Parts: sequence; structure tokens; C-alpha cells
Amino acid sequence: MFDHLIDRAADAVEIVPLRAQRLEAWLKRQPQPVGQWVRAAGFAAKPGSVCLVPNAEGGLAQVLVGIEEGLDRWSLAALPTSLPKGAYRLAESVGGADAEAACFAWAIGAYRFQRYKKRDGELARLVWPAGVDRAAIRRLVSALTLARDLINTPAEDMGPPHLADAAKAVAKAHKASFSVIVGDDLLKKNYPAVHAVGRAASRPPRLIDLNWGNSGPRLTLVGKGVCFDTGGLDLKPSSGMLLMKKDMGGAALMLALAQMIMDAGLKIRLRLLIPAVENSVSGNSYRPLDVIRTRKGITVEIGNTDAEGRVILCDALAEAHRDRPDLILDAATLTGAARVALGPDLPALFCNDDDISDAILRHGKAEDDPLWRLPLHKGYRAMLDSKVADINNVSSGPYAGAITAALYLQEFIDPGVRWAHIDTLAWNTRDRPGRPEGGEALCLRALFSFVSAWSQQKKGKGAAIIAPKAAPRQRPLKQRTRRRR
Repeated sequence: MFDHLIDRAADAVEIVPLRAQRLEAWLKRQPQPVGQWVRAAGFAAKPGSVCLVPNAEGGLAQVLVGIEEGLDRWSLAALPTSLPKGAYRLAESVGGADAEAACFAWAIGAYRFQRYKKRDGELARLVWPAGVDRAAIRRLVSALTLARDLINTPAEDMGPPHLADAAKAVAKAHKASFSVIVGDDLLKKNYPAVHAVGRAASRPPRLIDLNWGNSGPRLTLVGKGVCFDTGGLDLKPSSGMLLMKKDMGGAALMLALAQMIMDAGLKIRLRLLIPAVENSVSGNSYRPLDVIRTRKGITVEIGNTDAEGRVILCDALAEAHRDRPDLILDAATLTGAARVALGPDLPALFCNDDDISDAILRHGKAEDDPLWRLPLHKGYRAMLDSKVADINNVSSGPYAGAITAALYLQEFIDPGVRWAHIDTLAWNTRDRPGRPEGGEALCLRALFSFVSAWSQQKKGKGAAIIAPKAAPRQRPLKQRTRRRR
């Protein structure tokens, strides 16, 4: 995975990342022929743009690449596949966070889903700069690759048993305990909602359970693992079914996050729960207006079989309380309404704790991996009322679909338990450097950054440490003036 990042190369070509506002100053320091060449090429250091600078013999002397103002994690991502094959190194002036961002971009820029179609050719290679945290870069890229590969794999090869095998492999690699409850055993052990949704499929439903760590605050992750969603008896049209291999994107995100937590050795008592099902059509499919019992004891009227993700999550969320966790995080490709509101790149965040929500959003901003908070508006809870059960799995009208879905999940969260829910697309809808069209672990960087800071808090409480470090606050001008006197 990291063959294109190397320790050394004597003949490595220099890469110079340049921001537009600093380009002219840099050109003035270069020999006249270099400045003339760059100006003639029309290079203006636009993010992602490249200028190849030749040497006197006609070979390649330098590669100039435009980057964003601030920390740029993506502009170098096209280089591994677009530059001439060979070895490259960052200019000595590039260090610290910029060097780590460049290495991340280079590593993730080489990602392609290759299970069924191999990529031909050799990649350009980058020499690791001195001082970068190689382990952190490998950790992040490995987790992103895991999530993307899981989401991109078609349901034929990524059904509930395959998803369980992937989680088991992660557990084994990090010496975590692992168990899985399969098929009718879900009924025996009181997970009736997971069973109801998945019973119609040829591959039985299951609940995946991973546990790791023996100190620190308790964190339970829950991921929606619908490996394919036909819509059930409320069958989707073909256009709506086309991308439903990605409906386990929440599970992929949470598994990738769990892998990062364990690899980093964070002081956390971690639990991961993934209800894994296929929402299929057969003679024993669950039906519209069925009433399903849940692990928590709440009865659910099925207003629509295509709103299955929240039905399986409610059993997992109820189970998540068993260890009395300090925080529950769940992720799901839950609603189209969230995408209508926020588009494909912004996962919706719902949270019952302002400190946790604010901290996640701050870490998302700091990592350039943003989320957007939507409200748990209790006034919309009445839209989920049922005349025959405790709650309906869909609302009575066309409005606020993402909010009512989150309110449904909140019914299965005990009072006083801190909980955050992420409604994500889990998919890149277009090709960009380092972000090819296909599966994506949106907000993975944000969540890992948040959890890393949160793990330092005793029982995960308090907002001071879970926020990224801010610049020191200045004293009021009047106070500073007095002190100078």
C-alpha cells in the first residue's frame, strides 16, 4: 500500500509546493531562465496545477505544484499517477504539518479500487521527508483504504458474512475480542428488529460485536451495516437501487475509526456494534404495517420497509447501553433528506450534548473534514406517532426526514447518555485528486481527531481538552495598556 513512499533516492527530483500569494517572491529568488520558463508556461500556482521545470540537459529539474492557502491535504494527490515515473522529494523548505499533509496526499492519491480490475503501470515515488509522523499517515491511509474498499465492493462479495469477516480480521490484527450472533440466534438473544429486517435474505442477518481496551472512558461505536437495500416490499426503483452496495457505509466508517483507535493505542474502552443485514424480498419479508418488537421493548409500526436502517440500529443502540458507555457514536447512510439539505460532502450531525457536538464540529473544521449539525427538534417527534405501536419508523409527512430519522433513533437512547448520530452519504459523487468517485469515509479524520482528544478526559467529560488547541486569548486592550504603564 505504501510502496510509492520510499526511504531514500539519490536522484530524486525536487517538488516545490507554492501558494499563489508567494509565487512572485519565490520566482525572484530563482535563476533568470527558471523564472522565464515558469512565466512562459503560465503557471500561477492555482491549487493542483503543475509546472515541470527542465534542467540544462533537458531532463526534469523541479516540479512546481500550486497549493491552497492554509493546510492543503489534496493538491499533491494527483502527482503519484500523473508525474513521470521516478523518485521525487519535497523541497527542504517544506516541513511540519505541510510535509505530513503532502505525504498523506501522495499516499491517498495512489488509491484505486482494484479488486476486479488491476491498474497498469508504476507509480511515481516520494521520499519520506525527515521528521514526519509516518505511523500517523499510515494509520489514516490504511483506515481510509479499508472503508473505501468495503463500500466499493459489490454486495455479491460484501454481504453480512463478508462484513463480519472484515471486522474479525481487524479485531484479530489488534488483539480485540470478537463475536457474532447469526440468524435465528438473534431472536433467542433478543435482537428481533435486526432479525426482522434481514430474515428474507439468503445470507442470514447478524450482529457483529468487537471489544478492545481495559482503561479509559467507554466509547461505543454503532454502524449501519445494510449490505444491500432493495427497499424490501416497498421496492426501490432501479435508479434508487443502483448504489445500494454502499448502504453499509456507516459500518465501514465505524470499523475504520475503530481500527485507527486501536492502532493508535488510545486509552479507551472501545466497543463496536454492527447490525449486518440485506433488505431483500421473499416470502418472509417484513411488511408495511407490521409491528415489530425491539430489544428495548419499544414496539415499532413499519410505515415503510425502505426505512430499514433505523430499524436495525435501534436494537444495536439498545445493546450499546449495556456497558454504560460515556459516549455512543453511530453512523449510517440513513436518509436522502440529509443529502438534499447538505449535499454529498457534508455529513449531518445530530447530538444530544452541546459540548460533544461543538467539539466534533471544531475538530472537523481543523481537519478540513467538516460536518454540519442539524437539530433534534422535539416538536417533530409527533410525526412519528403510531395508533397501534409506540412509534412508527417513518414520519407522517414529507418534511424533515433527516430530523425525524434521528428523533426515531433518540427514542432508543437512555436519558443522560451522551450520543451523536452521523447521517452520511459515504460516497464521492465525482472524481477529484485523492478522492475518486466511489466509497468514502466522510468525517473519519474529524472523528479520530475528536476521539483522540476526548480520550484524554476523565470519563470523556469537559469541553476544554476535546477542542483543538486555540491561539492564546489576548487581554483586553485597556488592561494591556495599563500594564505597559
